[in-house]
Amino acid sequence: MENTILEMQFAIDTFYFLMMGALVMWMAAGFSMLEAGLVRSKNTAEILTKNVGLFAISCTMYMIYGYDVMYGGGVMLEGIEVVAKDATYAAPSDFFFQVVFVATAMSIVSGAVAERMKLFSFFAFAIVFTGIIYPMEGAWTWNGESVFGLFVLGDLGFSDFAGSGIVHMAGAAAALAGVIVLGARKGKYNKDGSSNAIPGANMPLATLGTFILWMGWFGFNGGSVLAMASKESANAVAMVFLNTNAAAAGGVIAALILVKLLWGKADLTMALNGALAGLVAITAGPDTPTALQATLIGAVGGVLVVFSINMLDKTFKIDDPVGAISVHGVVGLWGLLAVPLTNSGVSFSGQLAGAGTIFVWVFGTSMVLWLVLKAIMGIRVSDEEEAEGVDIAECGLEAYPEFTK
Repeated sequence: MENTILEMQFAIDTFYFLMMGALVMWMAAGFSMLEAGLVRSKNTAEILTKNVGLFAISCTMYMIYGYDVMYGGGVMLEGIEVVAKDATYAAPSDFFFQVVFVATAMSIVSGAVAERMKLFSFFAFAIVFTGIIYPMEGAWTWNGESVFGLFVLGDLGFSDFAGSGIVHMAGAAAALAGVIVLGARKGKYNKDGSSNAIPGANMPLATLGTFILWMGWFGFNGGSVLAMASKESANAVAMVFLNTNAAAAGGVIAALILVKLLWGKADLTMALNGALAGLVAITAGPDTPTALQATLIGAVGGVLVVFSINMLDKTFKIDDPVGAISVHGVVGLWGLLAVPLTNSGVSFSGQLAGAGTIFVWVFGTSMVLWLVLKAIMGIRVSDEEEAEGVDIAECGLEAYPEFTK
């Protein structure tokens, strides 16, 4: 009887893992729609190709080597089909759940470098990022390995439940390095340093993408409970779902109120980024806050993202077409720092140590990689190709051919 119960728990937890992984995979569609809506129509097909390609590269590189680096899962997943005696879920389900997180981190880079990067230079970066850069910092955090033998982040009091830092801030750090090396889009900044708005082509698509991401985030955070087959774990999953939704709502409300006060208008793009900021903010610790605390954590994220997008654009001249660096980087840091507010077992110093380690590693290695790619194959399309649109230059087709001259 006991053995039957254990097998039932194994089956339920494995199925839960797989379904949550499928929800997170759905976030790839969300990022695709969001980015396609926030770029100009002449760059839509290329950004969609980029998202499809990066997902396939992430799955393949993580299978070949990344999962082994991060969790010791074996090169080419060798032996993953063997069921360990003390396993509570099937090892392949863990790989499936983890691999969609890798793709999420890479998707963050896609939007920030949109409209002017060579497609295959981006894919070359994705190969190294998903095979080595991300798995290394993942091993130091979620797998508890020492950072080059110097220290263990877990011993310092670091905690990141579902990846505000490990996934989102890491993706933003790689994106920031790419944007610095790549430079701004033509026409974005004037000679006097002032910034020109370059609106996206399709706000309905961007809104759809945000709602898809909002939905997929329940798998992102809920699946990170890692279990479902007991009363305690089921209740934990329910609380994580509740807090994830509350934080997103708080982010939207705070962002809308702030932009109305600042600019007198309800800016849709800021509302969408407010939702995503709330989701990123709660991801580091969705299991411990009350619903009200989660709403407030998300609201702070919504406020931060408005100020951050404006500051990076106007003060630092960082051209990020979709606001990815602010949403996932600045707010990702806030998410890490918010954890000790509701979890006494986590320290601010530990969170700062973890955030610093992740940023230095990912930003540093990404900067080197972008510079190498720039020297070897170039990373930016020509001025003529950028003016015409990278759809034609990189993909040989247009997303909206009937709307052109």
